[in-house]
Amino acid sequence: MFLRVKKFIKRQIAKKEFCRQFELFKKQNDDRFSVNWSEKFPCLDDNTGETNFDAHYIYHPAWAARVLAQTKPAVHTDISSTLHFCSIISAFIPVKFYDYRPAGLNLTGLSSQSADLTKLSFANNSIRSLSCMHTVEHIGLGRYGDQIDPTGDLKAISELKRVLSPGGDLLFVVPIGKPKLTFNAHRIYSYEQIIEHFFDLELKDFSLVLDNGDFINSADLAIVSKQSYGCGCFWFKKKVV
Repeated sequence: MFLRVKKFIKRQIAKKEFCRQFELFKKQNDDRFSVNWSEKFPCLDDNTGETNFDAHYIYHPAWAARVLAQTKPAVHTDISSTLHFCSIISAFIPVKFYDYRPAGLNLTGLSSQSADLTKLSFANNSIRSLSCMHTVEHIGLGRYGDQIDPTGDLKAISELKRVLSPGGDLLFVVPIGKPKLTFNAHRIYSYEQIIEHFFDLELKDFSLVLDNGDFINSADLAIVSKQSYGCGCFWFKKKVV
């Protein structure tokens, strides 16, 4: 109750300050633009000491981009990761993007098509550079129009491993911490679960976004089990047999 009252009071103060600033701006206006109360668009939550950001969705694409800067693939294939990642990377590396709900993007260096991660159309061992980030935890929960399937995530992991070529790189990101299912939002995996699911691949790097938003390169595994909703960034390489 106290927090709600505190939030309400803060909101009322922000509204009062908005009105004060509006009148001040109108008084000082240089007449290049008309200033009308009917066209106001109050933005009351942006006056902060620091720029806020979603740590999961800032750090994991930045981590992945740095891996690609090392591997320098001729072409990169992405399955349903954030569009911010795919669209920016495509300025430097040709990207083939696939999603259950294809995105109507029109950018040079980027193609966008439809795919079901539980049954990909790609040939075995055909993709050299592959990413699937903050995606598999949703598969089979129906959230995005896909079929209900409690093992949908495992089928997706199996498909990623199937299509990855020997010596190929897979950038894989999921929530990490104490194992938990929050239907129909996502699954949270333990580090050990992911390593078990990818036992036949080589782990090149594991980095982690902590619950508090900090990012750790090559994270110490002792930290992982203490997280509730971390962001685990796994760089796997398929072994050459």
